[in-house]
Amino acid sequence: MPEDDDVPTPRGPARVDTDLPAGAPSALLVLGHGAGGDVDAPDLRALRDAAVDAGLVVARVTQPYRVAGRRAPAPAGHLDEAWTAVLAVLRQRHPGVPLLVGGRSSGARVACRTAPAVGAAGVVALAFPLHPPGRPDRSRAAELATGLPTLVVNGDRDPFGVPEPGSG
Repeated sequence: MPEDDDVPTPRGPARVDTDLPAGAPSALLVLGHGAGGDVDAPDLRALRDAAVDAGLVVARVTQPYRVAGRRAPAPAGHLDEAWTAVLAVLRQRHPGVPLLVGGRSSGARVACRTAPAVGAAGVVALAFPLHPPGRPDRSRAAELATGLPTLVVNGDRDPFGVPEPGSG
């Protein structure tokens, strides 16, 4: 059963689309979108469906810049600040279950950067942008070093790079 609402953050309201499992939840999975996309990306929907079927609450978060109608992403610090504010609200709404965080592309980066600070038990990173296209010298691999179990799912020809197994 989906629940949708806006959550206030220091960067403006974020939109949260929440799907609940049929029974008691075993965990809370919070997912963020990519810089130019939204929470209805096919891989985010597929992960949502599988996680809800497995008994998880899934909350997909639309960042405030997108809610405000802007296409260009906010600075990383603004994204992280809004994300952590939403996670605090979601933890209150769904207490007593482990928190998992993740997302697609930019959303995966936000999840990785903030996971330890928000008390996440693990991270799911879809289409993690290891580096800008054609710029492997500008690696973002350090963001994958969360110190937590981290699942990275990328295509093998991704122009943003493919992390080496075990690099997170």
